[in-house]
Amino acid sequence: QVQLVESGGGLVQAGGSLRLSCAASERTFSRYGMGWFRQVPGKEREFVAAISRSIVSTYYADSVKGRFTISRDNTKNTVYLRMNSLKPEDTAVYYCAAAPLGVGPLATISEYDYWGQGTQVTVSS
Repeated sequence: QVQLVESGGGLVQAGGSLRLSCAASERTFSRYGMGWFRQVPGKEREFVAAISRSIVSTYYADSVKGRFTISRDNTKNTVYLRMNSLKPEDTAVYYCAAAPLGVGPLATISEYDYWGQGTQVTVSS
């Protein structure tokens, strides 16, 4: 069982930046592909970014490409999401998730077995 705890959310003005962190309890963290998703009330959870277990490959939704950067530190069992040039439409609860497969686009919810509790990001205009 992998436990994931997100942090770093908050309120920021449009154009600002935030860095989300997700700490994993599992010693085998490096075996998992990791992803970030987001959700707003009344809408489905959507893919934001993912990173392979080897750190070689990263994947992004078109809506965040060029503004967000996903990274991981396997020595700290932590995955990060750096968010720059934030827009009001980025407002959502952000969730990190762990995928046993470890490789591939990892863009679908069904690929992930473990989820964090989420952290709120609010971007004011």
